[in-house]
Amino acid sequence: MSLADLKSRFSVEKAHKAQLQLSKRIIFEDGLSKKIGYVAGVDVAYAKNLAISAVVVLEYDVLELVEAQTAICKVAFPYIPTLLSFRELPPTLMCIRKLKVQPDVFLVDGQGYAHPYRCGFASHLGVVLGKPTIGVAKSRLVGEAEPFGNRDFAYLWHDGEIVGAALKTSVGKALYVSVGHMVSLETAIKIVRHCARYSGVPEPLRMAHEMATAERNKIRF
Repeated sequence: MSLADLKSRFSVEKAHKAQLQLSKRIIFEDGLSKKIGYVAGVDVAYAKNLAISAVVVLEYDVLELVEAQTAICKVAFPYIPTLLSFRELPPTLMCIRKLKVQPDVFLVDGQGYAHPYRCGFASHLGVVLGKPTIGVAKSRLVGEAEPFGNRDFAYLWHDGEIVGAALKTSVGKALYVSVGHMVSLETAIKIVRHCARYSGVPEPLRMAHEMATAERNKIRF
């Protein structure tokens, strides 16, 4: 079945309903151990009809690489805005299953609760895995940030509720942080701040992006 055929059969309405149902299962309290040992970064790249997922695991305190895995599979779903998780979940799960070192928390290149249907890729992944996840995005999908004031973060509001936060990094750029699953927003901000202390991108996500891109560049059609 071609992606065009799949897109015609794929029910966007049902997928959005599924996201709303999944959003009810999100845990907004910390399910982390008191001391984080390992943090992971998740990213997905694409080459024509292939999805290339990369997951890296870093020692949390020093942000040094401990393990890295990649997985490649055919794209199972078309690209549809707000439904990215259905496209990126299959290769990411394949990749995570290869890990020998289990991270305490996953940073995901995408949205968590700060999503029109309150369940972006980070939340979808966290609920499926039953593990702590954090959404880290370079742009807003919904909401407006309040003034920063004298803080390095500002809460992101949408439809009368806080759905995430804009976090200023050391290079002045803003990252949009939101709860994925089993992490409070305050803890999510602290973790992303810690991981982004060297640049405008959290180290786990930077490394995962570089690895996914390198694997994609090896593919010859």
